[in-house]
Amino acid sequence: MENDLSNYRRNYQKVELSMNDISDNPMELFQKWFYEVEEYGGDVESNAMTISTIGLDGFPKSRAVLLKKYTWEGFIFYTNYNSEKGKAIENNPNVCLSFLWHNIERQVIIKGVAEKISENLSDGYFESRPDGSKLGAWASDQSEPVASRKYLDDRLSLFEKQFENKEITRPKHWGGYIVRPISMEFWQGRPNRMHDRIRYTLQEDFNWKIERLAP
Repeated sequence: MENDLSNYRRNYQKVELSMNDISDNPMELFQKWFYEVEEYGGDVESNAMTISTIGLDGFPKSRAVLLKKYTWEGFIFYTNYNSEKGKAIENNPNVCLSFLWHNIERQVIIKGVAEKISENLSDGYFESRPDGSKLGAWASDQSEPVASRKYLDDRLSLFEKQFENKEITRPKHWGGYIVRPISMEFWQGRPNRMHDRIRYTLQEDFNWKIERLAP
């Protein structure tokens, strides 16, 4: 099989990223960019991000998850702690997050360290979820092989009956992580592939070193 994609090109020319327009803290710039994605019409899920981990087999693996909150401290998402990504984070908490916003020709790449958030914070978010999503957290042994789709449907039915007319509590194997950034790179598409790239790197004194990178 062969499929030549050489002519898949676009010219990036919507916005520029100037050193004069950025703040000393990358979280402020992230917030500004996130709002602007929405103003430009928004991607389908502007909070969709890719998280890359180093698996127990030594290989990197990337998958899309949804950002549920960001603070001065970092980026929060939720998952099954026993999943492949959860086991990878337990073994090696160094991860990479990336956001790609096609509509505004921007990308953000974040290197950081993941850690579990407190149980009460995970409880609070879990309570806000629809009942179907809560039951799914109980029914799915995420990343484990299953015999059939019917097996999954039967598991869901089992927990629907178990929690019928009862509060659906959070399973202990499900909760949140916060990724505390040590490096954040902001990429803005520009004409002729001369893109703007500005990287923030956390220093020992907890200030951020800011550099422009060649495209």
